[in-house]
Amino acid sequence: MPDQSFDRWLRPTEFLDYETPGLRRFVETVVADVPATPAARAEALFYAVRDGIFYEVYGADMSRDGLRASAVLEAGQGFCVQKSVLFAAATRAVGIPSKIVVTEVRNHLASERLRAMVGGEVFVHVLNAVHLGGRWIRTTPVFNKMLCTLYGMSTLDFDPTKDSQHHPFDRDNHRTMEFLREHGEFDDLPYEWLLGLMRRVHPAMFDGDTTRGSGSLLNEAGPGASGVRTAFQP
Repeated sequence: MPDQSFDRWLRPTEFLDYETPGLRRFVETVVADVPATPAARAEALFYAVRDGIFYEVYGADMSRDGLRASAVLEAGQGFCVQKSVLFAAATRAVGIPSKIVVTEVRNHLASERLRAMVGGEVFVHVLNAVHLGGRWIRTTPVFNKMLCTLYGMSTLDFDPTKDSQHHPFDRDNHRTMEFLREHGEFDDLPYEWLLGLMRRVHPAMFDGDTTRGSGSLLNEAGPGASGVRTAFQP
């Protein structure tokens, strides 16, 4: 059981609102048949968020209300910010300390349309740190299995013993994602600061409180991809 020094990474917050009924039901459903160990529960929640919440950049709600974990769950989709918020909330709900980690990466796999929207290959990228086995583990419950398959990437899987942060190469050994810098670890989503950073790095990405564009990254993955997705059903 974590000692009191971990309270700041266990409590509900404005964005990690795991005490809401829908989010509690989500967590209870995911861990219902899972061994009651932190590693097993973290792994089950990782895959529920990674593959059950669809990865989508276009038309994402970036308002304060839209970035709460409960709202992300209800929407059933989002990109790295939304999915990392939901995973942090879900792990705290089962007593696993968690943080939000903000970085920047160079993504060589982005489509031309996505590059135009974000202003190149450099992306603000959000992931998580969870405390397991006496240490903090970096993990990235972001890119769902179907999208990785369609884009020729290996999935980032959960490992309770080591960091799993980004895809360095695709299945053909071409570089796909390059870590550039880290901005810090946070107890809750640093909303004003993060949105300011994203607007500076990606000035063409926003249309008010949503990201620009419509459609789907699935459609940009190639013929036959349209309409293929999975989602958590609460």
